[in-house]
Amino acid sequence: MATVRRAFTILFLTALVMAGWVGASLYLPYQNFPSEGVFVDIPHGASRRAVARLLANQGVVRSSWVFEALSRRRSRSTLQAGEYFFEHPATSREVFDTIANGRVYVRELTIPEGFSMFDIADLVQREGFTSRDNFLAAARNPALIRDLVPGAPSLEGFLFPATYEFPRHPTGEQMVSAMVAHFRKEWAEITAEQPNLSGLGIEQVVTLASLVERETPKAEERPLVASVFTNRLHRRVPLQCDPTVVYALELAGNYNGSLDARSLPFDSPYNTYRHIGLPPGPIANPGSPSLKATFDPPETDYLYFVANTEGGHFFSRTLAEHNHNVALYRSRLAAQRNAASANTSVTPPRPDTISSPAPAPQRLR
Repeated sequence: MATVRRAFTILFLTALVMAGWVGASLYLPYQNFPSEGVFVDIPHGASRRAVARLLANQGVVRSSWVFEALSRRRSRSTLQAGEYFFEHPATSREVFDTIANGRVYVRELTIPEGFSMFDIADLVQREGFTSRDNFLAAARNPALIRDLVPGAPSLEGFLFPATYEFPRHPTGEQMVSAMVAHFRKEWAEITAEQPNLSGLGIEQVVTLASLVERETPKAEERPLVASVFTNRLHRRVPLQCDPTVVYALELAGNYNGSLDARSLPFDSPYNTYRHIGLPPGPIANPGSPSLKATFDPPETDYLYFVANTEGGHFFSRTLAEHNHNVALYRSRLAAQRNAASANTSVTPPRPDTISSPAPAPQRLR
């Protein structure tokens, strides 16, 4: 009897220890990885056992078989593939819930309005999402908008500026797909809200909106800029939009970050100094305000605009008014330069130079 009692006691204690260990594995936070946290990439099609072993090997859970048993007990919940980040101790239940609910690690990326695909490519590389070349390769494939613009040379204009959530290392295809999907959503809302009074097709609207976007950072000015360009299109007057020259140089790989008068004759179908009408496609990716402004431009008599040194523009109807505004711009610029010479902390704007993606003074003639 003593032997049986002793054996029973040993079994009982062993069971108690095992129960405690299982309970600790399930209910006590566990962390056996670097203090900065650990990324775990769950492959598509991975079994529950493979996921459990992966988590245990990387120190996220205490026991692979306890986690596997938990996941099998909750068989109605599927472990979602993706990359997860664990930065603090977590219980097996918490880890399971994180993966079962697909709370994958994401980073935010904000695409400013008016960025071209080249600007976006530089941004995604700088932020460490993917390489510039990888993004541009995806952006140059127009397959995603073939139904909207059959002859589009790229996705330029349709990479909607917004804040996105991406995994740590997305492909260029994943990124452009999200941006085009957002464009479609915004375009559907815009076309549902107001009729297309411009008389332009979707490619022309987006192209004109991209010019408007690059010309002014002020939302309240965009309808007026759209009206100027629309009036000049109707009169068959060259648009003379500096950002189109910048884009032409970028396409040719000749843009050095600034634009001066010597570059204006550059031979390209995108150069609106040399060619009447719209360029062959968008030169940037416009936001909703510019799309709406172009979709329904106000009726004005404006044919010219020039920078006012305050981030906006003077608008004029005649060449005489425009020349007066140009003189006013230059006098203001001279005053700012004089102030700058007395106070080196003030940097005046440059009159005839733009740096992508900032808009330039407009030299319509």
